[in-house]
Amino acid sequence: MKTHARAVVVGGGAVGCSIAYHLAKAGWTDTVLLERDELTSGSTWHAAGLLPLFNMSYATTHIHDYSVKFYKTLEAETGLNAGFSVVGNLRMAQTQARMDEYMLYASTAETVGIPFEWLKPGDIKDRWPLVRTDDLLGAIYHPTDGYINPADVTQAMAKGARQRGVEIVRKAQVDSFHREGGEWVVRGRIMGDRGGNLIATDEPFEIRCEHVITATGNHAQRTAAMIGCYIPAVPVEHQYIVTEPDPALVEFRKAHGEHPVLRDADAKWYVREERGGWILGPYEWGAPACFKFGVPDSFRADLFPLDLERIEEEYMSMIHRIPSSEHVGLKDDFNGPICYTPDGNPLVGPAPGVENFWFAEGFSFGITAAGGTGHYLAQLITEGEAEIDMWALDPRRYGKWVNREYATKKNEECYAHVFILHHPDEEREAARPLRTAPSYDRMKARNAQFGQVNGWERPIYFANTPDFDDHAARSFRRGGWWKFAEAEARAVREGVGLFDATAFTKHIIKGPGATAFLDWLTCNRLPKVGRINLTYALTDAGTVRTELTIVRLAEDEYYCVTAGAAQAYDHDYLVKEAAKKREEFGWIEIQDVSTQWGVFAIAGPKTREVLRPLVVDTDPASALSNKRFPWLSAKTIDLGMCPTLAIRVAYVGELGWELHHPIEMQNYLFDRLMEAGEPHGLKLCGSRSMNWLRQEKSYRAFGSDLGRDATPLESGLHRFVDTEKDFRGKAAMERTGIRAACITVLIDGPDDTDPWGKEALLADGRKVGRLTSGGYSVHFGKQIGIGYVEPGYATVGQKLKVRMLNELWDAEVVEESPYDPTNATIRKDG
Repeated sequence: MKTHARAVVVGGGAVGCSIAYHLAKAGWTDTVLLERDELTSGSTWHAAGLLPLFNMSYATTHIHDYSVKFYKTLEAETGLNAGFSVVGNLRMAQTQARMDEYMLYASTAETVGIPFEWLKPGDIKDRWPLVRTDDLLGAIYHPTDGYINPADVTQAMAKGARQRGVEIVRKAQVDSFHREGGEWVVRGRIMGDRGGNLIATDEPFEIRCEHVITATGNHAQRTAAMIGCYIPAVPVEHQYIVTEPDPALVEFRKAHGEHPVLRDADAKWYVREERGGWILGPYEWGAPACFKFGVPDSFRADLFPLDLERIEEEYMSMIHRIPSSEHVGLKDDFNGPICYTPDGNPLVGPAPGVENFWFAEGFSFGITAAGGTGHYLAQLITEGEAEIDMWALDPRRYGKWVNREYATKKNEECYAHVFILHHPDEEREAARPLRTAPSYDRMKARNAQFGQVNGWERPIYFANTPDFDDHAARSFRRGGWWKFAEAEARAVREGVGLFDATAFTKHIIKGPGATAFLDWLTCNRLPKVGRINLTYALTDAGTVRTELTIVRLAEDEYYCVTAGAAQAYDHDYLVKEAAKKREEFGWIEIQDVSTQWGVFAIAGPKTREVLRPLVVDTDPASALSNKRFPWLSAKTIDLGMCPTLAIRVAYVGELGWELHHPIEMQNYLFDRLMEAGEPHGLKLCGSRSMNWLRQEKSYRAFGSDLGRDATPLESGLHRFVDTEKDFRGKAAMERTGIRAACITVLIDGPDDTDPWGKEALLADGRKVGRLTSGGYSVHFGKQIGIGYVEPGYATVGQKLKVRMLNELWDAEVVEESPYDPTNATIRKDG
């Protein structure tokens, strides 16, 4: 067994073996994989092995697509049959809402290049007569996926890894990780099997390495605790049953190939063929989380007792859909732990607080994701970035406020939502409200409907009645909330609106090295004292890592505002990068002040009329004028008794200010603003209308329009890049060139639907790009979107097609900031 390695992978399931394989393929052949028992003895062994391509996430769709293609190559490389049955996947729909969901998903699939077919009930019955279709509206069919034998594909990847130089050590229990002398020390024990229990032998081991990657499945919480971290990867019980052979299926197979995997999403189950019978896998309500405090040492390849009563409804619906299964007996059953996370996406990327430690944990669809995760995580580790933006999977999307109780409730909810309609406007209810700004109750009393970002409750729109049902208002088309968002957007354009932006991430960066550090970290020039600037921190690959609004408070003190969802993500990044640069630049202090400051954003032509009565100043009439308070400046002002850092900027593209205030004074400030705004028709607004309004100004959103797969030049942010200075990622940015160009489009779409930012863009009969944002423009009276296309299709006036509801609609590339392109409204004096 090696005592030194470049990388150590902990965990010998499908994910761990894929990571080891792809690290070696990338040239890191000095890799060791450690498994506490036998390969596949974790959740891999009892997985059903399905490979569903269906996913609403662009990044996750790429990961699943890579896996399906990769698994088909393993036998030729290793000589081992991975057990891939390419039987196709038939996803059925009983309702129009489900068909709408499939049509939105299909556009995402189109952007990635995943093949699919649309089938009517008659088509289904003709091809698969065992399926009852009289209550179906249709289906989407993926001909290229199916199911795989989890143990076989894992062993094939393990053999491929060994062939490339990876050492795989079984019965190796890891007990600790320590950072010493700039490298990791992994210590543990070799285990022996005595009487069915793993017992430590007298063989301790120690491996020193540059990088540690953990893929420990149900043991993720214990693994993370070894480095002082908590991650919300808590298993949930998943049951599936195997029937005796179905004579009707056996007869069908005499003249046909293997039956496709069936998914009746409205009935919450999947079914696939197994040795002449059926496997039923339900995703029922009430499945409990398990191992809340960690997996017992005695738990190995074990299962829980079956709870048939819990899945009775799903079992009966299988009989309804496949009538021939009614008289078939049960052959076997499985009830095992499958790891989940609060949003269903795995945790793939850097561990917070430490260097060169990587998580690959929380996989609820581990077999499907294993191949792609190994590929893209290996890119991230060996090259510094993956070719796709991995932000949606980053472990640091969850902050330190997340604990076991929260994870348990959300993971149980996530399991139950596997087959629930995945509305783009969905807001799930479990573990809420949790993080609330002081004005939460006041806004709720005014009929605010809340979403959540980073655990914070944030108004998404304001209804006109206290008993409005947001759940019933959700849709893949224009939901019941649409009219409220439209009225809010119009109020901002014509009058004045107030938004709660308290969830913003906020940092103070100061010290003798702060200026040099931020100048190196970001691509735009730094603002002067009292001024602000929008800028970007880049990755080493030259792509956008983080968007920052920087307010310069003093020569060496800065107030930095970033996305609300990125609090832990940005804090960990800033702290790590500052630590590396202190010797070069001088002392740099990073303070996360996100919970100390509340934020209201007020915007619209009547903004000054609302604020003037509140400003405590020798000349309130001129305090907010362009001369005394110009655009893109910041100063501390008193609004009544509330000292406020007012920043003259508005994400909605109107005259406006962000009002950053001590959070304990928020209710006082809110009440004063509402009183002052009443004569001017001040309207409370939510994030949905803000999203529409910012697109009229071509303002990009981090996490959708901006990410680690595009440079700021590709994102059309040339005016925020100072090429006269040196900054991190500059050379890579310039070397990359323009692979795709960011555009704004206006769309002549259907009367009842707006784009969601997942749609394909076509020209000349082929896909040339995709939308990353979408919505409705109250100014232009039509749909609007932001997206990326091949550079040759980015010219203003270019005619495109956008696919919505499976139909093509006319779209046209318009100038940057189609609403108020000269910023006359924003700069308006008064």
